[in-house]
Amino acid sequence: MPHPLLNSDDIATYQRDGVVVVRGLFADHIEALRDGVTRNMDTPGPYAAENLKAGEGGRFFDDYCNWQRIPEFEQVIRSSPAAEVAADLMQSDSAQLFHDHVLVKEPGTSKPTPWHQDGPYYFVEGRQTVSFWSPLDPVTQATLRCVAGSHLWDKPVLPTRWLSEENFYPDDSTYMPVPDPDAQGMDVREWALEPGDAVAFNFGILHGARGNNSDARRRAFSLRMVGDDARYTTRPGPTSPPFPGHDMKQGQRLREDWFPVLFRR
Repeated sequence: MPHPLLNSDDIATYQRDGVVVVRGLFADHIEALRDGVTRNMDTPGPYAAENLKAGEGGRFFDDYCNWQRIPEFEQVIRSSPAAEVAADLMQSDSAQLFHDHVLVKEPGTSKPTPWHQDGPYYFVEGRQTVSFWSPLDPVTQATLRCVAGSHLWDKPVLPTRWLSEENFYPDDSTYMPVPDPDAQGMDVREWALEPGDAVAFNFGILHGARGNNSDARRRAFSLRMVGDDARYTTRPGPTSPPFPGHDMKQGQRLREDWFPVLFRR
């Protein structure tokens, strides 16, 4: 039986479309996550970024790989049902932590999050992957948008740098250009969300987010996990996150001392 937050239709939808909403996934952990985001923004990590150009209004902050130094994040990661829910969605016997990610759009931040797939930035390959994107504020405008079925495309989308808009890797035949889902009539899914709800999506799903033109903050906590079939792979250049000194080789499972297994059947 799946976790009580899921039903069989949710799992089938995730396997087919690569994206589904899990209502209330972090409902019991909202204040802890808000405290963690405050701590993260007060003391940013080495990968923290401000994603607006000069003259663009608002503030778009993001940072990742902080769970080991932000106690609120580690507590939520280890005590919430996210890992078991991830294993159910992935149809995996295990759920292994990859990394955490915080994204904050302050009021009046009209810049959208660019369309992208997470997978091409990462040094992980596998069918069994999941990213949870969970707002810590009610979301009706600055919503996450996902293209259903894009995890099954023949080619991955070329990753780009959000601020400079430069290609992350050399542009070759391995990757397809970033599409325009609205102009191309793709099946874009987006939902109004309450704090603690989560959009669960495969690393291969093309997604982005609208700007925040409201008068309220939009804080989001993301948690990325992998399942049984995930393996380390090399990319045409440095990955994001880079995890320097990991010493893994092509085809290996992610080392568990760096990427702990959070759930195992």
